[in-house]
Amino acid sequence: MTTRTSFSVSRYAPQRGPLVKLTARDSVLRRLDWPMLLSALVLSLLGSLLVWSATRGRTQLNQGDPYYFLFRHLLNTGIGLALMVGTIWLGHRTLRGAVPVLYGISIVLILAVLTPLGATINGAHAWIVIGGGFSLQPSEFVKITIILVMAMLLAAKVDAGDQIHPDHGTVAKALVLAALPMGIVMLMPDLGSVMVMAVIVLGVLLASGASNRWVLGLIGAGVLGAVLVTALGMLDEYQINRFAAFANPDLDPAGVGYNTNQARIAIGSGGLYGAGLFKGHQTSGQFVPEQQTDFIFTVAGEELGFVGAGLILVLLGIVLWRACRIARETTELYGTIVAAGIIAWFAFQSFENIGMTLGIMPVAGLPLPFVSYGGSSMFAVWVAIGLLQSIRVQRPMTA
Repeated sequence: MTTRTSFSVSRYAPQRGPLVKLTARDSVLRRLDWPMLLSALVLSLLGSLLVWSATRGRTQLNQGDPYYFLFRHLLNTGIGLALMVGTIWLGHRTLRGAVPVLYGISIVLILAVLTPLGATINGAHAWIVIGGGFSLQPSEFVKITIILVMAMLLAAKVDAGDQIHPDHGTVAKALVLAALPMGIVMLMPDLGSVMVMAVIVLGVLLASGASNRWVLGLIGAGVLGAVLVTALGMLDEYQINRFAAFANPDLDPAGVGYNTNQARIAIGSGGLYGAGLFKGHQTSGQFVPEQQTDFIFTVAGEELGFVGAGLILVLLGIVLWRACRIARETTELYGTIVAAGIIAWFAFQSFENIGMTLGIMPVAGLPLPFVSYGGSSMFAVWVAIGLLQSIRVQRPMTA
């Protein structure tokens, strides 16, 4: 007998009654998930302080302006909030109809990275330089596209009441559409983003109710793919060195293991309450590379201590907890799948980012959601929050 992830059949039955319109008493603002929204906002604002501390003395990066990265991080947060509002206003159901267009745009953008328009930043050829100091990392938005295109396919017949679970043909089509952008991103190579996308696909399949054979097959294919990628030499030398340093931290402490060793020193020196904001010796001494982006958690560990770093974990936990509630309470499979994909994305990327600073995960060049400096990442995570809020706001209500 084919085994499947357990979901209630009646939960995703088509809504038979008319939808009740929102009144002034039951407005959009009242239906927003405020614990999630406020937690994400506090994370972004706290990230602004950490980014400021990490960059205010790095004249080679801030062009002589100690407030350069602070203002840009706040600007990115503001734009992200605007994108969230726009996403809520459009609604996840409206975006459902635009998924084919969004998917096509995403493919074009990541293909453009492989042309002369692409640029290499921090060892990854994953960027498009727009000009004026601005750049775009299309792979961040591909994460959203993969979630939406798979949700559209896997939920179509279930939400229409024609099926209880996605059939094998539908699952196969969804996996093919997800594999295409992942393969292109792998050519950059951007291994960190591909890892996140793989976890997203796994989370989406689990939430869709697809046969567990697909889940097990995907895990097996991932292991086989990792072996082939390594055997065929598709990874750059710096990526191989990162995994080598993870496997053996003492391999080259002054070379490939330098980032992780310095990160652990910074976090370990913070103690319970930290050295105080702007007072971290590792941070002010610029010992930790890429501290405003991939290693932003080291600033929190050193300057805010266990308490401050723990606060970041609690806030991320609140975002994930509220997202899980939204996924559980929605009455349409499409909304459940979208929420589950975002949960898988946020959870794995947060674990990987924090884990690599502690030496329990390999360095993969992934930002900490809402906290790390970076426009593309900030825009993408706030669009994801907008999708989650839209699912909550537009929950079907029968008369």
